[in-house]
Amino acid sequence: MSATVTRPLSDIAHGRSGDKGNHSNIAIIARTPAGFVWIREHLTAERVAAYFAPLNHTGVERYEAANVMGLNFLLRDALAGGASRSLRSDTQGKTFALALLQMPVELPLDHAAMLPAPEDRP
Repeated sequence: MSATVTRPLSDIAHGRSGDKGNHSNIAIIARTPAGFVWIREHLTAERVAAYFAPLNHTGVERYEAANVMGLNFLLRDALAGGASRSLRSDTQGKTFALALLQMPVELPLDHAAMLPAPEDRP
């Protein structure tokens, strides 16, 4: 097994999220082609479902958007009723991408190719 380092997903990706009724929609976009290869292999619907299990969602679907080096996740019934019915502080799922980007991931020790060039970093 090769050496790894634990880093937040945000090191190699950025994201956006919002609501689709009672469902949360999360887009995770890799910062580099090498990062997209990694998220495509490692960021599975099952892993995202486990990470968001405390929300009592009823399932997670993953869709690929290779043209933008991204993955889109639909968390079914994750908003406890949706924008106008939920008592949660984030009734529209706007913070879900930020939460997922904080997930610790095991990256290869030599993951420099997954990082944007220094002049492109936020």
